[in-house]
Amino acid sequence: MSEKLKVFVGYDSREDIAWQVCRHSIHRHSSADLEVYPLKLTTLRELGLYTRQADKASTEFSLTRFLTPYLGAHDGWSIFVDCDFLFTVDVRSVLQNANREKAVYVVQHDYTPANAIKMDGQAQTTYPRKNWSSFILFNNAHPDVKALTPEVVNTASPAHLHRFNWVSDDDLIGALPLEWNFLEGEYPKPDRIPSAIHYTNGGPWFDDWQNVEFADLWRSERDMYLNSVKA
Repeated sequence: MSEKLKVFVGYDSREDIAWQVCRHSIHRHSSADLEVYPLKLTTLRELGLYTRQADKASTEFSLTRFLTPYLGAHDGWSIFVDCDFLFTVDVRSVLQNANREKAVYVVQHDYTPANAIKMDGQAQTTYPRKNWSSFILFNNAHPDVKALTPEVVNTASPAHLHRFNWVSDDDLIGALPLEWNFLEGEYPKPDRIPSAIHYTNGGPWFDDWQNVEFADLWRSERDMYLNSVKA
């Protein structure tokens, strides 16, 4: 691949440390050059790329994530990931079995949330293809992805976007192994540490979520990040 892999991490002003630790984990495990950017709502509004009215979404990046391929601005692959992820391997290894015929790749979850409340006291919602969009590998060269313009992102319904109705055929939605979006608290703890741990209900940066599975890994990564800042 000639283009750098660009990774866009959903940024929420209430969870700055989550973004910082997620980015740190991506760079620490990377074996090659890549670029990691925060997907900041305020910046996207200032640039005129996101013009939707403010809504009651649980995060500031609920819909801005779909601007990822446009922001990537090349025909390679780009990744969107929620900020409440921790990577334990090189994120570029997700490309090993990626097929250019697919428009996107996601972990195709099919579950009912175990908790009624998540994060900082917010209600948990259930909808088709929930959490598919929390980690998306975009094939920027695919026509369906090229058609995902800022105009579409700013006018389409949230359901249309999150359920991947903008992909012309479900066969074009590739399936990633569960380890690339392991929902902590929603699946039994695996024998092997997942490649990408998703603290979807809340992570150790929240006072009430200190004892979640793999919390020790997140705190260790946080300490490494904080030490790097002090250095």
